[in-house]
Amino acid sequence: MKISCAIVQMNSGSNRDENLDRAGELVKKAAGSGAEIVALPENFAFMREQGDDSGTGESMDGPIISRAREIADRESIFLLAGSFPERSTPAGKVYNTSVLLGPEGEIIATYRKIHLFDVEIPGGESHHESERVLPGDKAVVAETPLGRMGLTICYDLRFPELFRYYSRHGAVLFFVPSNFTQKTGKDHWETLVRARAIENQAFVVAPNQCGVNPRTGIASHGHSLIVGPRSEERRVGKECRSRWSPYH
Repeated sequence: MKISCAIVQMNSGSNRDENLDRAGELVKKAAGSGAEIVALPENFAFMREQGDDSGTGESMDGPIISRAREIADRESIFLLAGSFPERSTPAGKVYNTSVLLGPEGEIIATYRKIHLFDVEIPGGESHHESERVLPGDKAVVAETPLGRMGLTICYDLRFPELFRYYSRHGAVLFFVPSNFTQKTGKDHWETLVRARAIENQAFVVAPNQCGVNPRTGIASHGHSLIVGPRSEERRVGKECRSRWSPYH
């Protein structure tokens, strides 16, 4: 079976409506080029400001996923809504949740990021995702007419056991919507994406955030790509030259 897949690279900020409008434009462009599956990056609709530890999130019927469902239905495609801050119980924290939508806007599968990005880079950046995000506890294989698909998010890419689980359960495609930073991305991003594809003989669909976020000041790596079982690739773009210069 031949499948046409597209990935959207973005430089999202904290203006949800602006991000959603831009995502809709790019998905429409990809679908117009014949894509049956389109994948958006992690935090495609909302990126917190530096130091914002608020636990504000949305439900599955909130504005972000409702809009994503409309886009999938309008374009009649499978749409991976990379991730969004899902409201949790108890209040104060959110889940980092990815949602796979069908061609009629139906929710096929949801996945809550299991491995959270808690790192201290010597002499560099400090990230503590667990301060505001709760980890998920379930691997998710989505059943679709195009085959089984495994859902992951960003830092999950560093844990091959999750991908092996998906492979053993028949997944032929892995989604890795990401916001890999420039500092770690330049050394590890492409190597890890290729490794997960080769060792599992599967396709890895990896849309990434790009450019310097004007609110956080953190640079994302970009270099979104799709890699196949033989390490063949379809590269999207190296980086964003401005806030809105993504590729599909």
